[in-house]
Amino acid sequence: MDRRAAESAYLNRAYLIRLAGREVEYRFVRRRRRTLGITVDADGLKVSAPLRAPWRDIEGFVREKERWILAKLDEWSVAPKPGRLRGVSGERLPLFGEMLELCMRTGPVRREGASLCAPNMGSLVKWLKLAALAAMTPRVAHFAALLSQPTPRVSLSNARTQWGVCTAGGSIRLSWRLVHIEPELADYVVAHETAHLVELNHSRRFWTIVERLYPGWQEARERLELAGAALPIFPRNS
Repeated sequence: MDRRAAESAYLNRAYLIRLAGREVEYRFVRRRRRTLGITVDADGLKVSAPLRAPWRDIEGFVREKERWILAKLDEWSVAPKPGRLRGVSGERLPLFGEMLELCMRTGPVRREGASLCAPNMGSLVKWLKLAALAAMTPRVAHFAALLSQPTPRVSLSNARTQWGVCTAGGSIRLSWRLVHIEPELADYVVAHETAHLVELNHSRRFWTIVERLYPGWQEARERLELAGAALPIFPRNS
């Protein structure tokens, strides 16, 4: 069994632990890492541990984080769920954090007050991508200038779970779905990727740069996770 298959087998196995009188299910995996790690997202609790970490240390670590884990699980339990769009009038989708009502009719894509009108979903997606690129490109230039870096090439990706990436060649690729997110949170993604122009890693120095560009990034990252879980799902052929 290769590494990926072994990891998948771990993650497909559910474990239970009792926290503050609640039975909590979690997924567990061992990795080549030095420290224990915990994440809580739309899929629940996940625990990562070094290859040889004793089980008592793992459970002890989880219990130490009991209050945080339960608070996060409660937060995710009431988080908005993604809506699956069919392309009919009356459906709602967010544009830069503001909920708009979809109006399907002939003519160019345009916003009319609290409505977003489009002839079809394909045209709407193209319009949203252009809007994302127009909004994000100057923000990349802004943060690059703060770091005394030349403005990098900016392009879009179709990713749903990866907001952005900075390549070794110094270009930045951002998910067009940032068009749904309020600008304040999208700015965190742009600042994060722009910081990679200086540090192409997640070292302590990298996070120091992020803090300089976007103070309070930790809160923004958590809010972004919740916002990302509620992104609308477009028809497959849009």
